[in-house]
Amino acid sequence: MIQECRATRPWLSAYPPGMPAEIDVERLGTLVDLFETSIARYADRPAVTCFGTSVTYGALGATSEALAAWLQGQGFGKGDRVAIMMPNVPAYAAALFGTLIAGCTVVNVNPLYTPRELTAQLQDSGARALFVLENFAHTVAASLANLPRLEQIVVAGPGDGLGVKGKVIDLASRHLKKAVPAFALPPSRTTRFSAAVKRGKCLTRRRVAVTPEDIAFLQYTGGTTGIAKAAMLTHRNIMANVEQSQLWFEATDAEAGRTMVTALPLYHIFALTCCFFFFMRLGGCCLLIPNPRDADGFIRTLSKSRFTHFSGVNTLFNLLVNHPKIGTIDFSHVDYVVAGGMAVQKAVAAKWKAVTGQTIIEGYGLSETSPVVCVNPYRLAEWSGTIGYPLPSTEVSIRGPDGMPVHTGMPGEICVRGPQVMRGYWNRPDETARATTEDGFFRTGDVAVMTADGQVRIVDRMKDMILVSGFNVYPNEVEDVLASHPAILECAVVGAPYPETGEMVVAHVVLRDKSVTQDAIRAHARAQLTGYKVPRQVVFHEALPKTNVGKVLRRALREDHPSA
Repeated sequence: MIQECRATRPWLSAYPPGMPAEIDVERLGTLVDLFETSIARYADRPAVTCFGTSVTYGALGATSEALAAWLQGQGFGKGDRVAIMMPNVPAYAAALFGTLIAGCTVVNVNPLYTPRELTAQLQDSGARALFVLENFAHTVAASLANLPRLEQIVVAGPGDGLGVKGKVIDLASRHLKKAVPAFALPPSRTTRFSAAVKRGKCLTRRRVAVTPEDIAFLQYTGGTTGIAKAAMLTHRNIMANVEQSQLWFEATDAEAGRTMVTALPLYHIFALTCCFFFFMRLGGCCLLIPNPRDADGFIRTLSKSRFTHFSGVNTLFNLLVNHPKIGTIDFSHVDYVVAGGMAVQKAVAAKWKAVTGQTIIEGYGLSETSPVVCVNPYRLAEWSGTIGYPLPSTEVSIRGPDGMPVHTGMPGEICVRGPQVMRGYWNRPDETARATTEDGFFRTGDVAVMTADGQVRIVDRMKDMILVSGFNVYPNEVEDVLASHPAILECAVVGAPYPETGEMVVAHVVLRDKSVTQDAIRAHARAQLTGYKVPRQVVFHEALPKTNVGKVLRRALREDHPSA
């Protein structure tokens, strides 16, 4: 039986000694259990740090309990959807746990959404309450006419949740405070965060019978490829991924002093599970970065902080490693640096290792998988260029257009089955059916190959593939070559209609040396790529469009492509 299992799951033979093939799904519990256990066990440890101030588990627990009691006092209960529209600020953590322990379902909202996007998401989810940072309350005000079901709006300031009164947080907080556009919300539907906490402390949170199969999150996805839809993630889905990650990274809850640099937004599934819940489970601390796009501020924060773990995406690593003050940051205490969200480019990984001394451990996942599916070995010495091996209890099958597994080394669609895979898409049974194989695997839409020992190497998104004269061109491959040019800071490759070949390859480039020409870039590509993969056009930009997590929006570039 074991030999048969290893034949169909070759990655098990590559697992380090002691790594189990399966996790005990029946003993996972819920996120409410995680909250109650961690708050009690680590009461005096810092849970989150932001604006130079730390909040202990005990203080976070008290604020979360108060918010849960307030929500219940307002008539919200099990199954009600509560939206949270905040960047990485302390109030997010309290609102998140407060919502979950009240028995409600969290709807994470990108705070940079326009009124149209916010309206669509809140209407689709049926959210009855919303926590929002005051910097983005004007968007809520502009949407209210179309949101009759939104009964309560809780407005937070940047310092809320820190547990300090009348204290000037620091320059970063004051900067956030200045960036608050005027807004007018109806008093009957609006409460300040501090007032909700104060009222909630006079109430008692009722315990709700939350089960592992209850929906914890409606996690919206699809921002890079089309219309957003909500993955229904249960308490078991998230807890399974936390357990899988804890085993993979050999983490125990006895170690104190662990701090995860949490620059990716917590409303994105990567940071939510891999930073927040994972570190809450271990009694670690999340160093919250409200605005990682402010590179100078980010560098200043890191240079003053002692951290042991770092998570990011390719664009974030590229931003930091090209900053002139990267040398002011101490990476000597770092246990690991993990990447996801998008492919890490070889040139970026190499420069990161040269500058910081740290190897980027690349993984792979999606909103629909809570998110982690595969990750490289914990003690990886050098960047591998793969997304590693499937986690325990995770099955990965590479399949062709006919739905059948392809031979080892052949490209096909990544299909996943495991306890971290979503229940389905919210109110979209047709989309759920399209994304699920007959034998219960989730179809990711990503193209990859699997090596003989079970490692997975991403090729590209199926929807991003370019067809040139019948030949497949995968943008990731071309981008990796372009990124190795010393004059290129960022790049993205998309397809555009072209009469002679059906499609052509178009490179969108941000230069650090503005004297470099299109011909020079095409010559660089031609030296390493076969002719049909070489960009026919090169378009220069000051910056590339990105998602909230820093993933380049190829779709936006395709829509604006130059005519042939």
